[in-house]
Amino acid sequence: MRLELNRCQTDNKQTLGELYLLTNTGAVLHKWMTLELPDMNNTRYISRIPLGTYKAVVHTSPRFGKTLWIQDVPGRSEILIHKGNYHTDIKGCILIGQNHIDINNDGFKDVTSSAKAIGELMREVQGLESIKITIND
Repeated sequence: MRLELNRCQTDNKQTLGELYLLTNTGAVLHKWMTLELPDMNNTRYISRIPLGTYKAVVHTSPRFGKTLWIQDVPGRSEILIHKGNYHTDIKGCILIGQNHIDINNDGFKDVTSSAKAIGELMREVQGLESIKITIND
Protein backbone atom coordinates (compact mmCIF):
# COMPACT_ATOMS: atom_id res chain seq x y z
CA MET A 1 0.00 0.00 0.00
CA ARG A 2 1.16 3.55 -0.69
CA LEU A 3 0.08 7.17 -0.33
CA GLU A 4 0.06 9.73 -3.13
CA LEU A 5 -0.69 13.40 -2.65
CA ASN A 6 -1.74 15.14 -5.85
CA ARG A 7 -1.58 18.94 -5.59
CA CYS A 8 -4.43 20.39 -7.63
CA GLN A 9 -4.70 24.12 -7.02
CA THR A 10 -2.46 26.78 -5.50
CA ASP A 11 -2.52 30.50 -4.85
CA ASN A 12 -0.50 32.94 -2.74
CA LYS A 13 -1.94 31.61 0.55
CA GLN A 14 -2.38 27.86 0.15
CA THR A 15 -2.32 24.68 -1.90
CA LEU A 16 -5.27 22.31 -2.23
CA GLY A 17 -4.75 18.66 -2.98
CA GLU A 18 -6.05 15.12 -2.82
CA LEU A 19 -4.45 12.33 -0.81
CA TYR A 20 -4.95 8.80 -2.08
CA LEU A 21 -4.32 5.53 -0.28
CA LEU A 22 -3.54 3.03 -3.03
CA THR A 23 -2.92 -0.68 -3.24
CA ASN A 24 0.37 -1.83 -4.70
CA THR A 25 -1.48 -2.31 -8.02
CA GLY A 26 -2.78 1.29 -7.96
CA ALA A 27 -6.40 0.71 -6.90
CA VAL A 28 -7.78 3.53 -4.74
CA LEU A 29 -8.64 2.39 -1.21
CA HIS A 30 -9.41 5.84 0.21
CA LYS A 31 -9.32 9.53 -0.75
CA TRP A 32 -8.99 12.62 1.44
CA MET A 33 -8.60 16.34 0.74
CA THR A 34 -5.41 18.17 1.76
CA LEU A 35 -4.38 21.71 2.54
CA GLU A 36 -0.81 23.01 2.46
CA LEU A 37 0.97 26.33 2.27
CA PRO A 38 2.01 27.70 -1.15
CA ASP A 39 5.42 27.09 -2.73
CA MET A 40 7.84 29.48 -1.06
CA ASN A 41 11.07 27.69 -2.07
CA ASN A 42 10.82 25.13 0.75
CA THR A 43 11.35 27.82 3.41
CA ARG A 44 10.63 26.52 6.91
CA TYR A 45 7.26 27.56 8.42
CA ILE A 46 5.97 29.34 5.28
CA SER A 47 6.26 26.82 2.43
CA ARG A 48 4.98 23.45 1.34
CA ILE A 49 7.61 20.75 0.84
CA PRO A 50 9.01 19.95 -2.63
CA LEU A 51 7.60 17.29 -4.93
CA GLY A 52 9.10 13.87 -4.39
CA THR A 53 8.85 10.56 -2.60
CA TYR A 54 9.55 10.57 1.13
CA LYS A 55 9.71 8.11 3.98
CA ALA A 56 6.50 8.25 6.07
CA VAL A 57 5.97 6.77 9.54
CA VAL A 58 3.16 6.79 12.06
CA HIS A 59 4.07 9.16 14.90
CA THR A 60 2.48 10.45 18.09
CA SER A 61 2.91 14.21 18.31
CA PRO A 62 2.62 15.92 21.71
CA ARG A 63 0.55 18.66 20.04
CA PHE A 64 -1.51 16.80 17.39
CA GLY A 65 -1.74 13.22 18.66
CA LYS A 66 -1.52 10.47 16.02
CA THR A 67 0.04 11.82 12.83
CA LEU A 68 2.02 10.72 9.83
CA TRP A 69 5.61 12.00 9.96
CA ILE A 70 7.18 12.73 6.57
CA GLN A 71 10.94 12.27 6.82
CA ASP A 72 14.04 12.95 4.75
CA VAL A 73 12.72 16.21 3.27
CA PRO A 74 15.79 18.20 2.14
CA GLY A 75 16.35 21.18 4.42
CA ARG A 76 13.29 20.41 6.55
CA SER A 77 12.28 18.37 9.57
CA GLU A 78 9.17 17.65 11.60
CA ILE A 79 6.81 17.65 8.60
CA LEU A 80 3.54 16.02 9.65
CA ILE A 81 0.19 15.15 8.15
CA HIS A 82 -2.09 16.25 10.97
CA LYS A 83 -5.52 17.60 11.80
CA GLY A 84 -6.43 21.25 11.28
CA ASN A 85 -8.82 23.21 9.10
CA TYR A 86 -7.33 26.50 7.88
CA HIS A 87 -4.17 27.62 6.06
CA THR A 88 -3.43 29.65 9.20
CA ASP A 89 -3.13 26.33 11.11
CA ILE A 90 -0.12 25.28 9.00
CA LYS A 91 3.59 25.88 9.61
CA GLY A 92 4.83 23.78 6.67
CA CYS A 93 2.91 20.57 7.35
CA ILE A 94 -0.05 19.01 5.51
CA LEU A 95 -3.62 19.13 6.79
CA ILE A 96 -6.08 16.38 5.91
CA GLY A 97 -9.88 16.50 5.74
CA GLN A 98 -13.01 15.18 4.05
CA ASN A 99 -13.85 18.15 1.76
CA HIS A 100 -12.62 21.55 0.58
CA ILE A 101 -15.09 24.20 1.76
CA ASP A 102 -14.65 27.81 2.91
CA ILE A 103 -15.67 27.14 6.52
CA ASN A 104 -14.79 30.55 7.97
CA ASN A 105 -15.90 32.69 4.99
CA ASP A 106 -12.47 34.25 4.42
CA GLY A 107 -12.48 33.52 0.69
CA PHE A 108 -10.13 30.51 0.96
CA LYS A 109 -11.13 26.85 0.95
CA ASP A 110 -10.44 24.92 4.13
CA VAL A 111 -10.54 21.19 4.93
CA THR A 112 -13.54 19.80 6.82
CA SER A 113 -13.86 16.93 9.31
CA SER A 114 -10.13 16.88 9.84
CA ALA A 115 -10.16 14.84 13.08
CA LYS A 116 -12.29 12.18 11.39
CA ALA A 117 -9.96 12.13 8.35
CA ILE A 118 -6.76 11.76 10.39
CA GLY A 119 -8.43 8.96 12.37
CA GLU A 120 -9.26 7.14 9.14
CA LEU A 121 -5.75 7.64 7.81
CA MET A 122 -4.16 6.32 11.02
CA ARG A 123 -6.33 3.17 10.91
CA GLU A 124 -5.37 2.51 7.28
CA VAL A 125 -1.62 3.15 7.11
CA GLN A 126 -0.13 0.35 9.18
CA GLY A 127 2.91 -0.87 7.28
CA LEU A 128 3.12 2.22 5.07
CA GLU A 129 6.65 3.20 4.13
CA SER A 130 6.42 6.22 1.85
CA ILE A 131 4.37 9.07 0.41
CA LYS A 132 4.72 10.42 -3.13
CA ILE A 133 3.86 14.07 -3.76
CA THR A 134 2.93 15.09 -7.31
CA ILE A 135 1.41 18.15 -8.91
CA ASN A 136 -1.54 18.74 -11.21
CA ASP A 137 -2.11 22.50 -10.92
